[in-house]
Amino acid sequence: MPYTQSLLANGFAVGYHAKAAPPTVTMPRLKAMVSGAIGGFLDVAFNFNTQALQDDNIIGQFFRTGRRMVMHGDDTWLKLFPGSFIRHDGVGSFFVKDTVQVDQNVSRHLDKELCRDDWDLLILHYLGLDHVGHLGGRNSFLMGPKLKEMDKVIEMIHRSSLRDKKNHQKGTLLVIVSDHGMTESGNHGGSSFEETDSLAVFFGLGGHTLDYASATDNSANQIDIAATVALLFNVPIPKNNIGVVIPHALNFMTDADKMRALELNSWQLLRLLHAQLSGLPCEHELVEDFTGDRKSVVSECSGNIEQVFCCLYQNAAILHKSWKFKRISMSNIEDYNNAATAYYAFLRTASQWLARRMTDKPVSLLVVGISAMLLSCLIFLGLVFHMNKALYLREDHHLSSSKKYAFSWHLDEIFLVGATLIHVISMGSSSMVEEEQYIWHFVSSTFYLLLIRKTAQTIPTDRTQSSLFLPMSQNRKINYPIISIFSVLVSGRILRAWHQGGINWANLPDISKWLKLAGHEYVKQLRLLACLLVIILSIYVLSFLWTRRKMVLVVGFSFFIPGLMVLKYIMSHEDDTSGSFTYNYSSTISAQKIYGVLGALTVVAVASVPWLIHISTSKACSNGDICLSTSVYHDVLNLSLLKEMRDSFYVIGWAYIFCWCLLQLLLQQPTNSLPVFLLLVQIYASMLHSFSAVPAHKHWIEVAAFYQLGMAGHFALGNSNSLATIDVAGAFIGTSDFSMLSSGVLMFIITYASPLLFLLSMAMWISMKDFSCLVTSQNANYGDLLKMMLGFPCVIPLCLNSVMLTAYTIILLLMRNHLFVWSVFSPKYLYVAAATICVYVGVFVVAATGTYIYLVVIYRKR
Repeated sequence: MPYTQSLLANGFAVGYHAKAAPPTVTMPRLKAMVSGAIGGFLDVAFNFNTQALQDDNIIGQFFRTGRRMVMHGDDTWLKLFPGSFIRHDGVGSFFVKDTVQVDQNVSRHLDKELCRDDWDLLILHYLGLDHVGHLGGRNSFLMGPKLKEMDKVIEMIHRSSLRDKKNHQKGTLLVIVSDHGMTESGNHGGSSFEETDSLAVFFGLGGHTLDYASATDNSANQIDIAATVALLFNVPIPKNNIGVVIPHALNFMTDADKMRALELNSWQLLRLLHAQLSGLPCEHELVEDFTGDRKSVVSECSGNIEQVFCCLYQNAAILHKSWKFKRISMSNIEDYNNAATAYYAFLRTASQWLARRMTDKPVSLLVVGISAMLLSCLIFLGLVFHMNKALYLREDHHLSSSKKYAFSWHLDEIFLVGATLIHVISMGSSSMVEEEQYIWHFVSSTFYLLLIRKTAQTIPTDRTQSSLFLPMSQNRKINYPIISIFSVLVSGRILRAWHQGGINWANLPDISKWLKLAGHEYVKQLRLLACLLVIILSIYVLSFLWTRRKMVLVVGFSFFIPGLMVLKYIMSHEDDTSGSFTYNYSSTISAQKIYGVLGALTVVAVASVPWLIHISTSKACSNGDICLSTSVYHDVLNLSLLKEMRDSFYVIGWAYIFCWCLLQLLLQQPTNSLPVFLLLVQIYASMLHSFSAVPAHKHWIEVAAFYQLGMAGHFALGNSNSLATIDVAGAFIGTSDFSMLSSGVLMFIITYASPLLFLLSMAMWISMKDFSCLVTSQNANYGDLLKMMLGFPCVIPLCLNSVMLTAYTIILLLMRNHLFVWSVFSPKYLYVAAATICVYVGVFVVAATGTYIYLVVIYRKR
């Protein structure tokens, strides 16, 4: 930006690093700049559905004082301040694939507006720079041209203001601000330096800055802009402002006007302090009726918080009045500097305290909510215990009905319970919240190492039982569990290295960064390879159900079609997601077709498979002698119906997994394509281990292991507990314009790809379990069968999530006054809340699928 740099270098502008408070997304940052107040993290959700701003703000003050305002650009302004502008042209801010038209729609009005004189305030909000960052990161090849485009806009406005000044018109103040920064990947929302380091440049303040360093190395808070602009334009400071007037912005004023500005800012903050501290003893009278006969006494400030605030304010007031009295006779620059320094000491101390005070919440109401969460958590834990007891009482043929249920703990169970407790406790540490991925990777890998130990203990050790002398089929049964565990561990290690992840160590080298440096062609080839591997592995897994040949062929061929469509999309439109970033109608239509085919095939599979699987009561029943026994016949029929249910779960679960992986290959960042395949490997390897492990693991252990793999995969795909890692660009694949609902759903699907994948795989996991003991007993009850089939896959994720949600809510309550409550703990709570929605969605799909299969089976049994 050569023109802007020249103005800064020659002292015609003053620039600031305006630190933004998290969350660094547009709507809360705009509210901070116009009201001087810090928003809450709920504004992240409201950012997608902005409502009119009710708090006092400078736009409202301009409107009430008769200033005429014009706005062109981000339509968030129109939603925040409806009816405030005499002219406006809003553009949607969320369609990030547009980097050209979104700015041209603003610039096209510039010439006409600069020639008009019917406005007092012109707001131009350009979005192209933000969109370039979302699509290609800070180092995108489009970033340089876009910055030059913005520089030309600044030059046009500045030269117009200079011409107006020569024509003896009113002076013009040009303020250039950014609402937030961005990370290396171009995202924002978190609290890193790159995200919170925003820009504020003032042109036309009058006077000259002596050197370039003093014009650019200044720092301020973003909330200081509201108070500064209000005082510069002589309008009231917003009532809830906690910002401090920027010192250099007042340099063109007389010393008396500067003192008056600081006095007004101090009064306004003192009023907020009175509202928060009812026992604050100092009032405004010290600033009034000061006489020169009174000796100026400046005291050291100590004691409680009320005493410190009063002391600082009184010192500033005394020095101010002393300067005003001396100014008439023997004023000097030292008196002025002392008064200004005292004012800023009070202002900054009060501002910092008020900013922290915003975390105070009604604790009594929070305790009621936490009590409800605790009750829910205890209910889930009780359900798990009773289901576990009921299932293993039925399976154990050696226990008589009179014996009590004896619960025995194994090492893998102790580890999972301990790991859950350690994970919950670790959330009380801000560093562990920032680097949570280490916990999940450690827990998942350690658990499967324990399974290797458990499996190795079942391998025959003496010569007569050695696997060398066992039939090949038995050798396979011994080898499958070990091979499957090693597959999970190797895949997990590669996933761990794919994204260094986290927040503090995100800059360390990893595979994804290496692929980006290697070039687009390598990434494209890897994406094609991952898609082929997903298709091949999925078709191979479906072929295991070869006893249902016709169904396997029909289902396999049907789902092979969307696989080819995704391959074609990658080959034809890869450049649209990683290179050109311009709107492409062809790629949008192709993506929409893939969405439609995947959705239609999934719905058809779920609806039709339970009806199409043939029920056979076994060839044995063709022999009348055997079928004379009613009990034998019912057992055979029940087992046949159970097999139908298991086969239905297998096919439908397979469809869920395959379609979800294809969808992720379409939506995820191109560098995340192979991790999607590795997650698929972990699922099928875990299924194989679950099916072949001897002795079988307890159901809740297996479901909990799937849950842990899903969370480890969540971080392996590049997610973290910072809002900056949310992939906004992918949420617009297949959309021609912005829709809050469709883009929000796609963003959720991308972010929670791994947890939802493992939750959906529970439908297939059910088919791997043996529930024959529930249907061959004399009191066979299909209602109990449904409960046992769906109980663990549904209740265990809900239970684990409930424990985390309850524990973290308590932690957040305890940490409400912590230094990092806004930057670390609050974003994590948003993720915990979103993970709760994710779990309930996944559980609902599995429960609804199981219930539907059960109802179809019961109906066909009649």
